[in-house]
Amino acid sequence: MSVRNDFDQLVDVKNGFISREIFVNADIYRQELDKVFTRAWLLVGHESLVPNPGDFYTSRMGDESVILCRDKAGEIHVFLNSCRHRGMKVCRYEQGNTSLFTCPYHSWTYTTDGKLQGVPLHRTLYDGVLDREANSLVSVAKLCNYKGSIWATWDKDAPDFHTYLGDAKIHLDQALDCRDGREGGSEVIGVHKWVFPANWKFAAENFLGDTYHNPSHRSVDLIGIGPSAAAGKKGRRDDELEKAKHVWISFPGGHGVHSAIQPEANEYIESFLDNPILEKYFRHCFEERKRRLGEQARLLPFVGTIFPNTSYHGRQPRGLCAWHPHSPTSTEGWRFFLVDKDAPQEAKDYLRHYYMRYSGPAGMTEQDDMENWLYATAASTGTIARRHPFNYQQSMGAYVTDHPLGGEVSTQVTEQIARGFYRRWTTYMQGGDWNELLGSPASNRQAAE
Repeated sequence: MSVRNDFDQLVDVKNGFISREIFVNADIYRQELDKVFTRAWLLVGHESLVPNPGDFYTSRMGDESVILCRDKAGEIHVFLNSCRHRGMKVCRYEQGNTSLFTCPYHSWTYTTDGKLQGVPLHRTLYDGVLDREANSLVSVAKLCNYKGSIWATWDKDAPDFHTYLGDAKIHLDQALDCRDGREGGSEVIGVHKWVFPANWKFAAENFLGDTYHNPSHRSVDLIGIGPSAAAGKKGRRDDELEKAKHVWISFPGGHGVHSAIQPEANEYIESFLDNPILEKYFRHCFEERKRRLGEQARLLPFVGTIFPNTSYHGRQPRGLCAWHPHSPTSTEGWRFFLVDKDAPQEAKDYLRHYYMRYSGPAGMTEQDDMENWLYATAASTGTIARRHPFNYQQSMGAYVTDHPLGGEVSTQVTEQIARGFYRRWTTYMQGGDWNELLGSPASNRQAAE
């Protein structure tokens, strides 16, 4: 089916309707790869995956394989995993350590800083013709190591990553900073990878802050798989956010978050009395964070999505998610689970088991979410169903734009963050310049009106 290039009709933010075509149409999907994933900043991995010179980790950007590696001098690079001769992958391992990447097809060899080093029969076949520098591995245009997380873009004209984040930065920080308030300091303790038959945007949208879908997790809440697993602790997060004021924020760049602001008199709640090591660790983190950050310690993360396809859980569990597109109706989910690098080993082991129990392909909540995404995608392929758009009219206009946290802030469950996400998606699909892609509260408000 051929789709008209009028994305304003497919995404009607003003009236709150979005066509199902954008979730299943092959032509739209191909345009996404070209117009969104070649320009936006994308999560590649984490520095803790490549701690030593020569370490590499194969990742993805859009639908393409890339190599995250650390060269001999300790500098981090991201390269397209494709030989410049005939395109074969030069690295077919998930991770490891090497001094050279050698293409198994014709044995062109590259160093860990991407330079073409070895070419069989070079003097006989290529002498005076082959420009080695011009045939180095294709490198990303820009790369940023942000508090250990590695981001990259193929667009040389893209703004720096901090500008790209905008006011969403302080919310992402909550997932990347140490639990006691120190900046950065996280490490990856495991990665879950799995493929599911749904459009990538359903997952990205879910983590913008779709609290409306909480009934999907009713069975999990009844069981009570909170971090402490203590008797009487029902729900998924114990009491940490029980008395907090929740906010849902749509940012101009298409990012969206659901965060919480704790009351001023908030005190630590004992949760691990059966394990003195854990109790000491979590109490120390709470008190130290409060001492270190002061008033700012009241802000706690829930979930969020950095446009287009990177989501995070900020607290319990704590991690980064990348929703890699495979096709209009297939996505590969990656979850990078995070802990403080210097946390006690017992705390790391405890958190690792909780993370697996909570999320990932076998996690209790992720199974609920995937069922929704799978059925929503399948339902969008039907001949009749595709004639009827999805409804995004929840809490229309119920937000403020003068909040200290920036963006469009709502204090009630809302789809404004989803409308903002698809509003910015439309700008990418229409080839907007970076001033338009970064947006502004005023221009976004005018577009919504």
